[in-house]
Formats: sequence, C-alpha cells, structure tokens
Amino acid sequence: MKVGIIRFPGSNCDRDVFHALQLAGAQPDYVWWNQRDLSQFEAIVIPGGFSYGDYLRAGAIAAITPVIDGIKDIVKEEKPVLGICNGAQILAEVGLVPGVFTLNEKAQFICEWADLKVRTNRTPFTHLYQKNEVIKMPIAHAEGRYYTEYIDELRDQDQIVLGFAGDNPNGSLDAITGVCDLEGRVCAVMPHPERASESILGSDDGLKFFKGILDF
Repeated sequence: MKVGIIRFPGSNCDRDVFHALQLAGAQPDYVWWNQRDLSQFEAIVIPGGFSYGDYLRAGAIAAITPVIDGIKDIVKEEKPVLGICNGAQILAEVGLVPGVFTLNEKAQFICEWADLKVRTNRTPFTHLYQKNEVIKMPIAHAEGRYYTEYIDELRDQDQIVLGFAGDNPNGSLDAITGVCDLEGRVCAVMPHPERASESILGSDDGLKFFKGILDF
C-alpha cells in the first residue's frame, strides 16, 4: 500500500512517520508541498513539525499551498488522511476536520507522555483499538488546545477520536486531542503515534494507527 507523507519547509517528523509506516508494512514516499497530483497514493499522512515556522499561526501558510488541493482530491476519492500535530492544525485550518487547535491554556510548549482514551474506533486509524481503550503516546505542541462551537454535534456524530485520559495539559474543550470528519476517514490528532511505534521508545501503542491504514 502506497502512503504519501507530505513535506513542508519546517516539517520535522516526516522521517519518523516514514519509519513507522514501514514497520506497519506500508510503502511510504515523500510528497513536497508544491505537488498537486496525489492519485498514486492510497492514503496520506501529514506529519508534525513547524510548517513555515508557524508564522501567523500554526498551519496557516501550509493551508494555501498547492498540495492542499491534492489532499482535498484524496478526500473526495474516499481515501484515508491522517494529520499529526502540525498536520492536525493544517487539516483544521483548511476545514477538513471541525474546530480549531489554538494556543495552549498556559502559553508554553508542552512536551510529555500522555495517557489517552480512544473515544471512537470507527476511523481507519483507530479501528484496531477497543473503544475507550487507554493508550500511551507523547504530545509536543504549543498550539494544541482544541475548541469548537459544535461540541454536541461532535459527540452525537461520534467525531471525537482521542481524549486525554488523565490531566488535560493544554486546556482543550472536553479534553479532546483528536477529531475526525463526519465520514471518519480524515483524522486529526495532536499526539504523536509515530513516536510510540516501538517499545524501545517507551510505548508501541501508536503503531496500530499505521497498521490500521493497511487493514482498512
């Protein structure tokens, strides 16, 4: 299965995602920000980092690059799209997932391991987990606080993917740290599953995110 990994100036988790996808059995390849045609890929991952230095706000400049048109075409073709950290911010910025990821409640960068609850397993990336299963993955962001005006709709439509199981370190609404579109094929998560893909890293709970793409 061919999976495209989007690269922007400032991406810094692309190689980690490449390795995690290989561990899962996929055939990953890099895609630069100026490429529009993504039709050769069966899924897309937008990795974390600081695209364009997070100028204006996280994801704002990446959201107007040519590759976004290709990602929207992938969504129309009903292929899975995963955004991790900065990738999640970009998906929210372009409206492919609901809500926003904004400045943390305490204005500081957070980098720590977190216990997370899988709040839906209907997405390609979470369907190998049990619903309400608690997993361990790291977070690393300054703009990860989730907010939406439509929290009731998200709950009713089962669009909340991940939530903090313990402390709510960034002050997110309802402790949300991952959401999906209505169909469940576009998923935006602030935690880093690629950094929890091997037990030597401290947890391999995140590997199922990538194995799930293949299984889907």
